Amino acid sequence: MLLPNKIKHKKWFKGVSKGNETRGTKMNFGTFGLKSMGTKWITSRQIEASRRTIIRYLRRGGKLWIRIFPDKPITRKGAETPMGGGKGGVEFYVFPIKPGRILFEIEGISEEQAKEAFRKASTKLPIATKFIKR
Repeated sequence: MLLPNKIKHKKWFKGVSKGNETRGTKMNFGTFGLKSMGTKWITSRQIEASRRTIIRYLRRGGKLWIRIFPDKPITRKGAETPMGGGKGGVEFYVFPIKPGRILFEIEGISEEQAKEAFRKASTKLPIATKFIKR
């Protein structure tokens, strides 16, 4: 799974995800890409599941770029913990997605193969996605 080695602050505020993405909206590496159409937190487990699905479908043909990295820590308090006592411990890491963000890029395979690989990968993600090409 994707986890940060070192972060500046151990616990973050939740934040608000609104509006469209301004960064990471252009294709930089591959020929085909998977673009987000919604707003959601994507966990490191979901990114890893999508990556594995794409890699299994490619079978060593083509190259894959992951354009997102989960660095936002999400905390949870233990079950039956009374009120107070501070913020809970870090449970997992997420990447906050906005519409327009490129999630994955592929190069070196045909358009039909890329479409099918991204279709399978998008079933592992909690947001609507769109296939794009350069």
